[in-house]
Amino acid sequence: MVKALIGLALGGGAARGLAHIGVLEALTEAGLEPQIVAGTSIGAIAGGFYSAGRLHELHSLARGLTLRQVLRYLDVNLAGSSLMTGKRLEKTLASHIGDVQIEEMPKKFVAVATELGSGQEVWLTKGSLAAALRASYALPGILKPIRIGGRWLMDGALVNPVPVSAARALGAQFVVAVTIHSGQYLRNTLFPVEAEAQFDSKAASSEDPPKKSRFALVKRQLLGQRRDGAPGIPRVVLEAFNITQNRIARSRLAGDPPDATIQVHLDGIGLFDFHKAEQAIEQGRDAVQRFLSAMRREGGGFEMDRAARR
Repeated sequence: MVKALIGLALGGGAARGLAHIGVLEALTEAGLEPQIVAGTSIGAIAGGFYSAGRLHELHSLARGLTLRQVLRYLDVNLAGSSLMTGKRLEKTLASHIGDVQIEEMPKKFVAVATELGSGQEVWLTKGSLAAALRASYALPGILKPIRIGGRWLMDGALVNPVPVSAARALGAQFVVAVTIHSGQYLRNTLFPVEAEAQFDSKAASSEDPPKKSRFALVKRQLLGQRRDGAPGIPRVVLEAFNITQNRIARSRLAGDPPDATIQVHLDGIGLFDFHKAEQAIEQGRDAVQRFLSAMRREGGGFEMDRAARR
């Protein structure tokens, strides 16, 4: 029996995407290692480390994140094209990756990015892994875009949130998509809700902030810890981006469906909750166990022989 080349498509999801680490670990332990990995945004980070044989380093880095350490990565950019420069995160990831070239890695890998202006989908399959990851996770408005090959690139989830098509293009014959879901994004969000427009009388009447330290003000603005409960800038941008990403993913996956899907359901983990990495990783591992159990019940596992003859 000729085994099919397994491809894995890892999508975005900000902090929730740390679940990809658990997914990759559980698949490896089950002896189901994909030979081809396509990643977008944080899915590119997890997929890149995995393809380079350094997933354990990413796991250790993620496990060590506390809320205070997350705040240290928020290098506020007071003048520029984004809220943060992203330099601290970039240096940390680069220090763990080193000078790795994508084409020299043990497994085929592609990071998906979006060209600013044209909206062109860009597949980064050669060159610096660190630079490719930086481009793929450059959230618009949050992190600065990066210039590569004369193009300004930003987060790939704008055009291909779960890059099944990229995995197929690299030669995958059986593609497994990993999707991240939270409790609030249900099927009924596709249908409109009628509501009466009225200002919330419980909202604070004044926008003037109380006198606080600069750190406290920045923390409040970044994390949304306001007296009136209003969200901070990153949450507004991330939530808007995530809603758009979910809609695009539904459309892309309907047009180019994967051969199998691992659905990770995350409850209690926000888009900025990077300090809850261990919880996200464990839920990723749990999702793989449910997936494998379902495949065994259906009989035939991944149906490698049939996929290989396509």
